Amino acid sequence: MTRPACLNDIPRILELLVQVDMVHHEGRPDLFRGPATKYNADELQAILGNPRTPVFVFEDDSGKVLGHAFCIEKQVIGDSVLTDVKTLYIDDICVDETSRGQGVGKALYNYVKDYARENGFYNITLNTWTCNPAACAFYEAKGLKTQKICMEEIL
Repeated sequence: MTRPACLNDIPRILELLVQVDMVHHEGRPDLFRGPATKYNADELQAILGNPRTPVFVFEDDSGKVLGHAFCIEKQVIGDSVLTDVKTLYIDDICVDETSRGQGVGKALYNYVKDYARENGFYNITLNTWTCNPAACAFYEAKGLKTQKICMEEIL
């Protein structure tokens, strides 16, 4: 079942955030410390209390959270170049490493997509690291296309 996250989910979300960080740490140890979380419990409480930063979780039949999707509402208004489209940005999505390949990610993404449609968003965007080819393949399979590319030169 996919549903909006609640405060009781915070301990499990923190565990999943470590898994996300470790995927990135293994791919880019020069950039990601590992093991760490991008948010602490207090920050998560604020995020869950903000209607502009919806978070969704997938739980199994026993009530264990197997994945999450953090979203942020974004809209640039009155820009001289960009249009005023309303975007739902997926800030973080994670499926527990023991549950990957079982449809959890698909259920989370479809839930986010339905939420975006029901709330009048123009598009869904996200960033993914090239050191995580499984994530890139998953998003492409869901129909996402490259919008822009961030490039680097390590000095």
